[in-house]
Amino acid sequence: MNFSRPNPVVHLELHTGDRSGASAVCAELLGWRPERIVSRYGSYLALDAGAGVGAGIVECDTERSLWLPYVEVSDVVALTDRARRLGANVLLAPREGPAGWRSVVATPAGGEIALWQSKSCRTEETS
Repeated sequence: MNFSRPNPVVHLELHTGDRSGASAVCAELLGWRPERIVSRYGSYLALDAGAGVGAGIVECDTERSLWLPYVEVSDVVALTDRARRLGANVLLAPREGPAGWRSVVATPAGGEIALWQSKSCRTEETS
């Protein structure tokens, strides 16, 4: 594990109870154009946020909308364990998705962070 360089934010995900309203504001205010993505896992509203950072909107039951930053890591399991040792609560244990592995942790103060390891990262490391 390399802790000498900062891990970049690679994706921002808005969790909201009003996907269409949030999409309209993001498009009109920021120019982030939505694209509906449908997969076997359900639908997702991707946003073009520019500058190499992905973005999206998930509609869910939430009392208050929140932005969840995805931080790229080289080992999602090890970093999730490290977060737990540092006092974070693990809200989502590491799990595999179509493009990689993720977990979600909440800091002791309540801020949430998604830890993200792409499948291409694991392939490069094991080659």
